[in-house]
Amino acid sequence: MAPERDTATRERHPAGATAATRPRTARLDQPRAPRHRIVPEWDPEAFGRLSEKIARFLGTGRFIVWMTIVIICWVLWNIAAPRSLRFDEYPFIFLTLALSLQASYAAPLILLAQNRQDDRDRVNLEQDRKQNERSIADTEYLTREVAALRMGLGEVATRDWIRSELQDLVKELEERRRHDGHVVFPAERAERADRSPGRDADDR
Repeated sequence: MAPERDTATRERHPAGATAATRPRTARLDQPRAPRHRIVPEWDPEAFGRLSEKIARFLGTGRFIVWMTIVIICWVLWNIAAPRSLRFDEYPFIFLTLALSLQASYAAPLILLAQNRQDDRDRVNLEQDRKQNERSIADTEYLTREVAALRMGLGEVATRDWIRSELQDLVKELEERRRHDGHVVFPAERAERADRSPGRDADDR
C-alpha cells in the first residue's frame, strides 16, 4: 500500500526543477476572472447612437427656435429683472460661457455622427459595388448561354425545313418516274401487278 501512495503523491505534485519553473497558466475550460478597471467601461455603439441623436436634434429648426427663445429670455431677465434676482448681468459672461461649452461639445458630436454615417455609406457602397459585379457577371453568363442556344438552334432541323426537304424529295422521285417509267412507290407496284393480264386470265 505504501508504494502506491507514494506514486499517487508524485503524480499529483510533480517535483524537481521542471515543476518549480513551470508557469501557472489559466485553464482553458474555465472563464477568466473579471479584471478591475479604473476607467469605467462604455459601449462605443451606444455612445455613437446617442451622438447621432444629439447631432440630428442640433440640426433641426426646433433646436434653433428653442435656443433663440432661451437666449432672449436670459437677456431680458438679466436686464429687466430686479438687481437682486439677476444672475448674469451685462456683458452676459455666463451666457457666453454656456454657449461656448455647448459649441465645444456639439462640434465633436457632429463629427462623430458624420464619421459613423461615412462608415455606413462606405459599407453600402461596397455592397452595391459587389452587387453590381455579380449582376454584370450574371448578365454576361446569360448572354453567353443565349448565344450558345442560338447557335445550337441554328443547327437543329425544324419542322418546316423537314417538310420542305420531304416535298423536294417527293417531287424529285415523281420526276424520275415520269422520265424513266419505273415504279418508285410500292403501292404503284402492287396496283400494276393487279392489273397485269396473267392475273386477269387466272381470275377468269
